[in-house]
Amino acid sequence: MSSHSSQTSPPLAVEMQDIVIRFPGVLANDHVNLTLKQGEIHALLGENGAGKSTLMNSLAGLYKPVSGVIKVHGEVVNFNSPRDAIAKGIGMVYQHFMLVPTQTVTENILLGLKDPKFFMNLATYNKKIQALQEQFGLKVDPTALIWQLSVGEQQRVEILKTLYRGANILILDEPTAVLAPQEIDDLMNTMRSLVANGKSIFFISHKLNEVTAVADRLTVLRKGKVTAEGIGIEGINREKLAELMVGRKVIFQVEKKIQEPGDVVLDVKNVSALNNKGFPALKDVSFNLHQGEILGIAGIAGNGQSELAEVITGLRLCSGSILINRQQAANRPPGMIIDYGVSHIPEDRTGVGSAPNMSIAENTIMKNYDQEPIGSRWRINFSSVREYASMLKEKYVILAPSINTQARKLSGGNLQKVILAREISCFPRLMIAVQPTRGLDVGAIESIQGLLLEQRENGTAILLISEELEELLSLCDRIAVIYEGEVTGIVDAADANLTNIGLMMTGSLRSQ
Repeated sequence: MSSHSSQTSPPLAVEMQDIVIRFPGVLANDHVNLTLKQGEIHALLGENGAGKSTLMNSLAGLYKPVSGVIKVHGEVVNFNSPRDAIAKGIGMVYQHFMLVPTQTVTENILLGLKDPKFFMNLATYNKKIQALQEQFGLKVDPTALIWQLSVGEQQRVEILKTLYRGANILILDEPTAVLAPQEIDDLMNTMRSLVANGKSIFFISHKLNEVTAVADRLTVLRKGKVTAEGIGIEGINREKLAELMVGRKVIFQVEKKIQEPGDVVLDVKNVSALNNKGFPALKDVSFNLHQGEILGIAGIAGNGQSELAEVITGLRLCSGSILINRQQAANRPPGMIIDYGVSHIPEDRTGVGSAPNMSIAENTIMKNYDQEPIGSRWRINFSSVREYASMLKEKYVILAPSINTQARKLSGGNLQKVILAREISCFPRLMIAVQPTRGLDVGAIESIQGLLLEQRENGTAILLISEELEELLSLCDRIAVIYEGEVTGIVDAADANLTNIGLMMTGSLRSQ
């Protein structure tokens, strides 16, 4: 920005003054001040549970502040519901999408609108949505069913939904948490194009490099309070940002001990499987994984990683052979796979990894509710459950009012810690971890990566599926690259070359 441009500063789209939001036992936002200029991207940073989403939910009409003033385009507003916020041109895209899987893109975008009333000429609306897509560069097939789309495409549907409702102020809650690196680049371009089209954006994020790449200004929250308000991006580095977020220095390098891998725990031979659309997702995949080793699976989203995790954990049928501790596991039910000593940290924390309406305590005992001392045959010992859940809550530093808090009320990082606590406490011999740090803040990533390395030292074999190349390079012993359902190469992480891995991820290079 040139020095004279700041004198004629653009008008404020949003002004939040002295916002206080309380929940039972929690002061979520403590006198927070925040502004959004017209046509800017303002990043909101902070650890999980720092109060970022809560603050934005109050702007989106979901929560009512106890005190404080919200102004939109200079006018004091008082929202009673998201509908009020939408009427003022504010739309929020949530980290966990609000889409109906069995309906098409167009049907989801029109859902809840007064128009069309009785008859819907889908073809007409498909065209309208096509035009909107082209204006903002959000490519997705309007006639596709939601369940057939990749996560990145589903997110585009959510953004289109808010744009179709006339939103000028967009709140993107952790939008990159669910995306692959290439999809993140697309989203950044979308954000720039939205701002070029006169929109203003609040961008909630944990990823410091993204914030510095795309934001004009940023505000940092820590434990509900602002630690840096509306500062410019120039000259700020990720170490400084991490310290503002966490309140201490964050070490970005992980300490991985050199150790010899043990026996083969997982042996995958010539495995093929179909995806949800009935097309080949895995084609003749073969690899093995040893005790005390982390094997990374690198690939752009939608190249068979999710299906690979599902065939190993008994959630998808396949052809070929999968041996876990020399026992055949292909096409066995998930319960039997668990009995083989397998832990699973799934990609979808809310839909697959947890029961959102159940408490933290109930979520921690899902694998051992029928084992002593938690339960025996048809009885559950509730005092043992309380003791066990409290121990895990403390050990894994799960931030929540109590073990009776519902899982859906937890921040992404704390929900992930509940899942990890449950899966690690069963002493697995094999762990399938899918995007375990996706959408988490630097502090939570540090602790989860530490837990994975601790499991490796304990002799657990870990299959780590991640789209964060830096994470794979720092945690893994070997990296297998998957492209269009085929393994295009397996390399030692110590000798891995980012360029070559990138080429293998796009199918331009193969090595064995």
